[in-house]
Amino acid sequence: MAPTLFQTLLGAAFFRMPDALRTLHGVRGQARHAGAMTIERSRGLLARLCARLAGVPGATTDAALTLDCTTGPRGEIWLRELDTTPRRAQARWRLWHRNGQLRLRRGALQLRCVLHHHGGTLYWNVVGARVLGVLPLPARLLADVRGNEREVDGRCVFQVEAVLPLVGPVFRARGWLQPETGED
Repeated sequence: MAPTLFQTLLGAAFFRMPDALRTLHGVRGQARHAGAMTIERSRGLLARLCARLAGVPGATTDAALTLDCTTGPRGEIWLRELDTTPRRAQARWRLWHRNGQLRLRRGALQLRCVLHHHGGTLYWNVVGARVLGVLPLPARLLADVRGNEREVDGRCVFQVEAVLPLVGPVFRARGWLQPETGED
């Protein structure tokens, strides 16, 4: 059986991660995870513009979250739905790997991330980006765009934040996910 995307990127470290992280990143076929997410957004004009261009939903607290993962030989598709009253915020991410880096694409934005696992936490560090697939953004702009995941009480708990030079904090998102069981 071929390794999953995250098994390929992390190698043996994948099998040392906590169960909740291996479940989320070890999907074969399709799976749905559910949880909640809180998003804090900066009020500055430039920060708001950057968040909007990146497709970051508006500020919300403990909004219901679902993540549908579909895997295949060319990578993964993640469909995220966030219930931000009065409407739902949806995003579709395509994930794959190249040159030992995780690639993520949403709309016109493509990110390159380096992953590493240490002490039960999976770290995502953005090391590059392109707009429209061709326009590279300077790596130094992205030095403080990162995320992490760990297991707390059997759930995958995550945090993502973006701070940009000359702009400052753009957003911080935190929340949790666990496999959806279909039980009420």
